[in-house]
Amino acid sequence: MVTSREIRLKNRPVGMPTADDFELATVELPTPVEGQVQVRNIWMSVDPYMRGRMNDAPNYVPPFALGVAMQGDAIGEVVQSNDQSLKPGDLVQSMNGWREAFNAPANKVRKLDTHGLPPEAFLGVAGIPGFTAYVGLLHIADLREGDVVFVSGAAGAVGSMACQIAKLKGHRVIASAGGVEKTAFAKDELGVDETIDYKSVPDLTAALAMAAPDGIDVYFDNVGGEHLDAALANAKTFGRFALCGMISDYNAASQPMGVRNLLMAVTRSLRLQGFVILNYVNLQSAFAKDLAAWHAVGKIKWRQTVFHGVEQAPHAFLGLFSGENIGKMLVKLS
Repeated sequence: MVTSREIRLKNRPVGMPTADDFELATVELPTPVEGQVQVRNIWMSVDPYMRGRMNDAPNYVPPFALGVAMQGDAIGEVVQSNDQSLKPGDLVQSMNGWREAFNAPANKVRKLDTHGLPPEAFLGVAGIPGFTAYVGLLHIADLREGDVVFVSGAAGAVGSMACQIAKLKGHRVIASAGGVEKTAFAKDELGVDETIDYKSVPDLTAALAMAAPDGIDVYFDNVGGEHLDAALANAKTFGRFALCGMISDYNAASQPMGVRNLLMAVTRSLRLQGFVILNYVNLQSAFAKDLAAWHAVGKIKWRQTVFHGVEQAPHAFLGLFSGENIGKMLVKLS
């Protein structure tokens, strides 16, 4: 028997979750039966969308169950195999994060070919966050020549990739992030044209108007709320909005207020489209091809914020909502 620690959801939070909403448990894993593998996780991801799964309410993915290990994207190594398709030492990707080890049918994990990238990159720039930025800009917002692009949450895993893709495609990019360190990251490492430190400006709408005096063509929204208001106020006619996430509302204890100036969507003929990346898996091969080409010539950069130990996973998750991360928030397990 192998011992593994795991994080379970103890309570359904109201408003901002706290450490008391999680619990650490220990389980024993038997030898894998025929068709199974045993995996020791190396890296796991925490992501803002997980907040929605903590509510017992309909969503595009089922809610987390109470009292059992939570789920999330993870990279691990096969340590025992009872299936000929995988052998010990193989790296695999799964949705069995939030735990140190697990047994699973071999067909429920995916063998990982890193193509020379660090394994953890497949939880960030080469994984769902990078793919989300790619789909949102190139297929939802439909980037066009000469576009001025505004990205909120620009120092996060998705936002930082969105900034880089827009720049790679030759566009002027305005990035919003919170704090001097994050705006410097966007300017100096991601290469954006203008930055807005939303924590220090008294009026975000006015700050965006100063950065884009002729208006914006595309808004990649990770934040919602005041950022969405500012983007609507500064949008050009026929602007396109890719609504990826609205983290400012995820922990609202009551129904959040609506957008104040949504009438702009009518008067300026704007297109606002939300999207869930699970509906665009047909584009993954195109993303992988483009990412490989960009990486080969050194045009993709990324940062990671890393916590160590499965017991730190709740703190890493909560840190997403207090702005503790630059780039992808990860937990190193072994």
